[in-house]
Parts: sequence; structure tokens; C-alpha cells
Amino acid sequence: MYKLLTATDVIDLNKEFHNGKLVNQASLEFAISCQYKTKNWLEQLSYIIRSLLIDHVFEDANKRTAVAVILAYFKGHKLNYDPYRLDDLVILITKKNINDIKKLGRLIKNVIR
Repeated sequence: MYKLLTATDVIDLNKEFHNGKLVNQASLEFAISCQYKTKNWLEQLSYIIRSLLIDHVFEDANKRTAVAVILAYFKGHKLNYDPYRLDDLVILITKKNINDIKKLGRLIKNVIR
């Protein structure tokens, strides 16, 4: 079974790109808590991605952190992915302000090979 990410895990990923300073802690805590409400890993991941890309939980490097989180989930589930589609996914979610969890899950699924 895949280990669910904690808020500390996500903060540590952000620290790889910036300083890990939260500006919207409540959104990250909500996203992390939602992981325990479903067994669907795409839905779990979608909550975290929404908090990073739409709610901007960190001072900086939210997009890079979102990619790192997605890659952690893909690695944990031993899934192959298209790196070009992953880049396009993050840009699309950000530009179109996509916040629907089900839609985010479908978009993330499209990156998997």
C-alpha cells in the first residue's frame, strides 16, 4: 500500500525549490485531511494539487512542488507518465483555474502512459 503524504512531506518537497514558507496553511491541512476520506488515489492527489495550484499554499514554487507531488504519487503507484503532458497539465490547471476534484483527477489520469 502507498504511504499517504503528510503536510511535512509536502513542505519538504517545497523546500527543495524554495523556503517552504506556507501562506495558506488551512488549504494544505484540508487537502491532507481529505486523503483519509477516500481510497481513490487520484482523488487524494487532486485535493493536494488543487491546494498547491489554485490556493497557492506556499510563498513560491507551488507549480514545481505540484509536479514533485504528482511524481511522488506516480512513483509510489509504479506508474509511467509522459513528462511533456505533465508540464502541460500544471500549466492548464493554473491558467484555467481548474478546481473541480473530479476534473483534476481525469486530467492527472491523462498523463499516465
